[in-house]
Amino acid sequence: MTEDLLGQLRERLGEYVDLRHAGALLHWDQEVFMPPKGAEARGRQLATLSGLAHRFFTAPETGDLLKALEDRRDSLDPDAAKLVEVASYDYDRATRLPEAFVREFAEEQSKAYHVWVKARKESDFRQFEPNLARIVELNRRKADYMGYEGTPYNALLEDYERGVTAETIAPIFETLAREQRDLVQRITNASQRPRAPWLKRDWSEDAQWAFSIRILEDIGYDMEAGRQDRSVHPFTTAFDVNDVRVTTRLAKDDPFSGLMGSLHEGGHALYEQGYSAKDWRTPLAGPVSLGIHESQSRMWENCVGRSLPFWERYAPVMREYFPEALEGVGAEQIYAAVNTVEPSLIRVEADECTYNLHIILRFEIERALIEGELAVADVPAAWNGKVSDFLGLETPDDARGCLQDIHWSHGAMGYFPTYALGNLYAAQILERILEELPGLWDHVRAGEFQPLLQWLRARIHQQGRRYTAAEMIAEVTGKPPESGPFLRYLAEKYTPLYGLR
Repeated sequence: MTEDLLGQLRERLGEYVDLRHAGALLHWDQEVFMPPKGAEARGRQLATLSGLAHRFFTAPETGDLLKALEDRRDSLDPDAAKLVEVASYDYDRATRLPEAFVREFAEEQSKAYHVWVKARKESDFRQFEPNLARIVELNRRKADYMGYEGTPYNALLEDYERGVTAETIAPIFETLAREQRDLVQRITNASQRPRAPWLKRDWSEDAQWAFSIRILEDIGYDMEAGRQDRSVHPFTTAFDVNDVRVTTRLAKDDPFSGLMGSLHEGGHALYEQGYSAKDWRTPLAGPVSLGIHESQSRMWENCVGRSLPFWERYAPVMREYFPEALEGVGAEQIYAAVNTVEPSLIRVEADECTYNLHIILRFEIERALIEGELAVADVPAAWNGKVSDFLGLETPDDARGCLQDIHWSHGAMGYFPTYALGNLYAAQILERILEELPGLWDHVRAGEFQPLLQWLRARIHQQGRRYTAAEMIAEVTGKPPESGPFLRYLAEKYTPLYGLR
């Protein structure tokens, strides 16, 4: 009887996952290939699919199966018990949202995305303002449906980082902001600064593309189970462990922007390709949280891709793709260039020392929007003020200001904090990796990435959603999440680079 119920639940969950992945495919196409005039129809299609998936998952049949299996919890093996637990959590949250609201939100997301693309191109926030106001209103309603303690923002955070609240991360962010602003100020005043005049050249986009594919394949990204394309905003999406896709964007005047974007998204993709086969087509084949997901992208982009051993391996390889531009340029020069610290306006191009400052200002703004402390019309002014306060920069236009990110057009509020949490998790995980794999940097220097990937697969990827982020970090590192490892990581890298004391 129990096995029969489990079989029925797995089949039902599998069909729900299929519906969700079909919607994800439409989203991917919308951002990569869809012609602009398809926006209205795509909005309807996404609303229909979202509504159907929601209706199917929240149907009484799902609840009945979960209840019957919860009553038999003592007879379930650990994997089955965890599946029922996670599916029940998802079911409880999903049943709090009316289907009509889910359809309404999906349609507004599609509309908002296309308005955002145009507004960003024309650097005109006022075009996007009505859509953002609608997104904020929908998120407030969603928070009311979901229920929360403290701020309504907590209901949104729960979607991305289970168990985390604004009240717990605000003091962590205050510490990061204080320590990182101080570090950036010391670096800015340092007399020893990396120089890279060789960067001021044209860099073939075809060569950049080929080099990024080479790197993705080397770190273990299975190109027969994935692909790379271009998009306005780099992202990773998955329709199955055997179909995980990444995008990037290239710049003729910067050979590292696209490369680091590919490495970043490649880290996400390796996570998605690494779920255990026994969890496929179930809720367990998913990330612990978006913060843990981000820790994987940061591990590969920053901890590995911006390390000296990495460039000792790849400086000569990159020279094969850019023989004239990199003539006479060695590993240490590239290492210094990719770790240049300079406050900038664009989050996705920010260095490690300033990146969290970009996140904290977004967290403060969207929390104020949800709590009603900030009017949507005042977002540009609030943004520009915080950029001046956190980064010491003046924002020249909306495109390089509050319109630069895609997230709000997707309806995603509560998402941004996961980026900073991902940086913290990555540094804490790296400390444990170096204890267990003391030869890690020798492997990287030799272009051998399997030891690292296998460690991540066993300890993180194949665990799926069996833990919360806090539980996983404690399980993997022996300590609760903390900011100390990240601040140590920054100090150990940037003190010698800039001759700090």
